[in-house]
Amino acid sequence: MNGLDRVQTLWELFLAGGLLMWPITAMSLVVVTFGIERLVALRNGRFVPARLRSGLAESGGLGPLDPRRVYRLCQQNPSVASTVLQAMLEKVGRPVPELERAAEVAKEREASRLYANIRPISLAVTVTPLLGLLGTVQGMILAFYTTANLEAGANRAAELANGIYVALITTFAGLCVAIPAAMIAHFLEGRIMKGFHKVDEIVDQVLPQLERYENKGRLTPAQLAGERPAGSAAAPQPSAPPTAAVTVKR
Repeated sequence: MNGLDRVQTLWELFLAGGLLMWPITAMSLVVVTFGIERLVALRNGRFVPARLRSGLAESGGLGPLDPRRVYRLCQQNPSVASTVLQAMLEKVGRPVPELERAAEVAKEREASRLYANIRPISLAVTVTPLLGLLGTVQGMILAFYTTANLEAGANRAAELANGIYVALITTFAGLCVAIPAAMIAHFLEGRIMKGFHKVDEIVDQVLPQLERYENKGRLTPAQLAGERPAGSAAAPQPSAPPTAAVTVKR
């Protein structure tokens, strides 16, 4: 059988499967489209860019961490880690539990955004086999109905076998879409979990350095971004040991 004959046979099988082959095909296109999109979107740099990691290491080596320096670094390197750190930095000066809560809320929001385009793939995993099963049930009903109404002397066994053969096409097609879709969804979810582990490492690295600013006053996002107007409050600084007051007598 040459290639043209194979294509013709596949096309004939597709048509024999009936109308439900079209939604199954549509679901396969959904899986391919969103699978490629998520593979590109969930690259390693989407979570913790190398420049952000190196910038944080450099900031840590220059002494006490400067919230404004880190905030500008996050703006220059958009990513999941940058979004979480910015949410924490906007709470600098508040109690540490508030910083932790801000980080958790930001991570949940980012996770929801990253999982959004995996849901169509998960939907295909669930729906496509059901479409195939529905097509098979429909085909079995037609096969038995046709067999029951054959003329006397007709080969009922051959007619029934042919009907069942055609009815099973949709189930086969549905499984051919659902199984790869399940594997793709599982792989993408694993990549997201791995990425958030890296984000947690960055948060655990920065959070202890922000504790020193607790109850020292807050900065607005504009001030963190370096847009502090003249006469406004300076960045909160770590507490220093008290010094004795000096009185000058005239």
